[in-house]
Amino acid sequence: MSTPKNSAAWLIKAGSSLQVGDAPLPTAGPGELVIKNAAVAINPLDCHMQDSGVFVQIWPAVFGCDVAGEVYEVGKDVERFKRGNRVIGHAINLTSGRPQDGAFALYTVIPANKAAILPDEISFTDGVVVPFALEAAVCVLSLKGPGVAMPGVATPALGLPYPSLQDVPSPGKTLVIYGGSSSVGSMTTQLATAAGIHVIAIAGAHNFEFSKRCGACQVFDRNDTSLADKVSDAVRKNGGEFVGIFDAIATPETYAHDIIILDQLGGGHLACVHPPPNIDLPANINAGMIFAVNNVATPVWEEYVTPALQSEKLQCLPPPFVVGKGLEHIQTALEQSKAGVSAMKLVVEL
Repeated sequence: MSTPKNSAAWLIKAGSSLQVGDAPLPTAGPGELVIKNAAVAINPLDCHMQDSGVFVQIWPAVFGCDVAGEVYEVGKDVERFKRGNRVIGHAINLTSGRPQDGAFALYTVIPANKAAILPDEISFTDGVVVPFALEAAVCVLSLKGPGVAMPGVATPALGLPYPSLQDVPSPGKTLVIYGGSSSVGSMTTQLATAAGIHVIAIAGAHNFEFSKRCGACQVFDRNDTSLADKVSDAVRKNGGEFVGIFDAIATPETYAHDIIILDQLGGGHLACVHPPPNIDLPANINAGMIFAVNNVATPVWEEYVTPALQSEKLQCLPPPFVVGKGLEHIQTALEQSKAGVSAMKLVVEL
């Protein structure tokens, strides 16, 4: 059997367009898989990496986080997978810097503990919306102690339980998710709900039903002039423990609402997708930025994802929007992501 050829969408320098070209065919090291990609997805992080070169360690670079496809090669000490398995997985060029660990290629290396079997009834195009958002959501919810997201910025440590395949008794905790229709916001809603957490979401009025489909018990309009008061009232009426806010948008406008809500409710956690507000926060607000690569997600990948997808406890949301087929369409998808998307995830088929 002839050796296949690999290609990748290369970033030559920050702020430049991707260039499709040849790439070495990667090999699987211990604990790794090589995936023959059938679909990749776009995340806002990818846009930041392209524009500024943030997190890029080796030039030229191949980045991207979400892959879905078939296992091409299985590394030493990997027992959960075999060649030909249909999988989804989280590529970690973000931390490794290695080009072979970027999603935007025909073949990508991923850690076996950041992959799961994709049920036959779910297409690669649907399944690829899950990986990065899933790992990010676990990093929002389940870290027990703060770490380092970037110099001077801690990771949040909400210490909430993992999602369960069974219906679990409510632990009496409420979490507010700002940006409930975003990819990470909607996935965090799903996983928190599966852990019994009462989720109150903030989203655009046109995305209320989508947020409820993900499990939000209540949804409030981000454009409501009384937003902070209404969210605080809803938390009080629900009773129990207010955990805090996960801000999946993280702009000066959303931070202003976050601080009012937290102040009205006596403090709590503020977990953000960007560095927290650059102001002196009250001592009763524990602010941090998520960093979406962490082995805290390993039990979820290994024990939860596949059966949850099979039972539809975990849904492939937000739904994919296919930009095109072929590596050359990744640049177009990045441009569309920068222009803004709502309640969808941009996907490129390969």
